Amino acid sequence: MSSALLQNEIQYCFENINGSCHKTPWPLGIRSTLYAVLGFLTFLTLSGNFMVMIVIAYFKQLHSPTNFLVASLACADFCLGLTVLPFSTIRSVETCWYFGETFCRVHSCLDASFCYASIFHLCFMSIDRYVAVTDPLVYPMKFTAPVSRMFIAVAWTFSIVYSFSVVFSRANDEGLQELVQALACVGNCELVFNKTWVLITSLLYFIPFFTMIALYSRIFSVAKRQARMIESVSKKTQSSDNYIARVNRKERKAATTLGIAGIAFLLFWSPFFVTVIIDAFFNFITPPLVFDIMIWLTYANSAMNPLIYSLFYPWFRKAVKVIVSCRILRQDCSTMNLLQK
Repeated sequence: MSSALLQNEIQYCFENINGSCHKTPWPLGIRSTLYAVLGFLTFLTLSGNFMVMIVIAYFKQLHSPTNFLVASLACADFCLGLTVLPFSTIRSVETCWYFGETFCRVHSCLDASFCYASIFHLCFMSIDRYVAVTDPLVYPMKFTAPVSRMFIAVAWTFSIVYSFSVVFSRANDEGLQELVQALACVGNCELVFNKTWVLITSLLYFIPFFTMIALYSRIFSVAKRQARMIESVSKKTQSSDNYIARVNRKERKAATTLGIAGIAFLLFWSPFFVTVIIDAFFNFITPPLVFDIMIWLTYANSAMNPLIYSLFYPWFRKAVKVIVSCRILRQDCSTMNLLQK
């Protein structure tokens, strides 16, 4: 009797399919809350990053090498919100994958591609800011639009090729056949990575990580020294409005904003990669719920960047107001001066 009762209580992802995964049903209140929170996060990711792309693409004054990188980063985050987050939301709330094994691999590849594209964009942006702050007068000749496009092409191409080649070649689970078999059931979408690929994957995060730390540390050190020099010159000349001072202030402000975006990225992503490394070397001890939380913490970073821009870039707030108020329909709107106070 008790055995039959227990069997009736067990729920499956696919009731009429043999070998279906067990389903972990959440109470209705929790399911509704999760759908609302994760749905809002997806909406925020899509709307915020779409606005960044529109603003930079439409207003000609914003067509700069740095902003091209910002727009491309927003594109990566927007694509993540469009193609990955809706399916991840259903998987997290329903605790089942309803979209087939092939799309599971495609979904995982897109997830990794867009996330790595974000990593490399932020790293290249730190290089851009380093040159701008340390050598502002030569910067326009060093970091041109073709250089920016080259960085963007490298970030996208490497991220997509790497992610799809590793997952579809199944190199990631080589030597883990027993674990893969244990996890194999209809309704599961969980890729595992062996120690070799965990190390390689982690290096692709930690190398840009330490690059950004080193460059932004150098940037703020130089910026502090420049600020003292400008203050000294200002006291002597009673004016700090010379060209070099204005350029330095502008580049330092941009570096600060992008530095905050970089720091937010590190805070949101580091727990995930630490968890992945611990999992690979300690026999996958992380509970599924904890791992899922780590994944959504990384996804949340894609919604953060537009919020950072809105807080620290007056031109972004001004452009959004123009778009929302429909003034964008005016013929000369694309050439308006957004940087004017």
